[in-house]
Amino acid sequence: MIRRGNFVRRGPRMREKRAASIGIDSWTPNGARICDYLLGGRENRPTDRAAANRMLQSNPAARKTAQANRAFLGRVVSHLASEVGIGQFPDIGSGLPTRRSVNEVAQEINPDARIAYVDQDAAAIRHSQAILARDGVRNVIAFQGDLRKPGRILDSPRIAGFLDLRQPVAVLMLAVLHFISDEEDAHGVVHHLGGGLAPGSHIAISHTVDESPPEVDAAVRHGFQFVGAALTPRPRAEIDRFFEGFELLEPGVVDVCDWRPDPLIDDSTLGGRIIVGGVGACP
Repeated sequence: MIRRGNFVRRGPRMREKRAASIGIDSWTPNGARICDYLLGGRENRPTDRAAANRMLQSNPAARKTAQANRAFLGRVVSHLASEVGIGQFPDIGSGLPTRRSVNEVAQEINPDARIAYVDQDAAAIRHSQAILARDGVRNVIAFQGDLRKPGRILDSPRIAGFLDLRQPVAVLMLAVLHFISDEEDAHGVVHHLGGGLAPGSHIAISHTVDESPPEVDAAVRHGFQFVGAALTPRPRAEIDRFFEGFELLEPGVVDVCDWRPDPLIDDSTLGGRIIVGGVGACP
């Protein structure tokens, strides 16, 4: 530990000890921490950075795609919190709450907004809980849940005791459904979740689209193999199907950089035309 004035800087060894004390494995690459690294965050370890760099060698667009998806998340949450007035956000497949996280964006607009982070990765949840506790974040919980078992998420006691599902919520499923295969019925998962939402609720989805040139598609798939994730890109028509029964907000399902872009921020260099997204409202 290095002290300078009134500041305390923790060296790598102390950070590793602290991580181990809360059950975080710093020696095995973790998908949520790899994403944090791609976003420019600080909640990652050398093993994560090494895995990410191998991924980038195979798929050089991965960093820009992750950043474009995160920017899309911010615009979606900002719109739903400010223009629609939603104050409840279950974020499924959340990863780590870093780099303009849902709670940061939503609570800048509505300090009483409530966010439930859900991820199947137990390590990501433990790490998320540690971040939230360290930063003194209020009205936010993080718990483990598998999107493949949607009935155990919104119907879980953790959600029931934290969110009022009689009121509108915004269910966020960003860059997660492409990890659910057709055999695991990704469309059925979304329709199960959407079927029990209160009127005025919304769903937001981003998804890798199967429209890239073959060499790009191969690079994307190969890149994800480095982090132990099987990817299922889908044609745009199959992504559109996720929104059946919902009223699509303009401009529909588009490249994430084209969804209500901020005129003051140029995100055009981020997209890579690999990932698309949209938002749908419960009628």
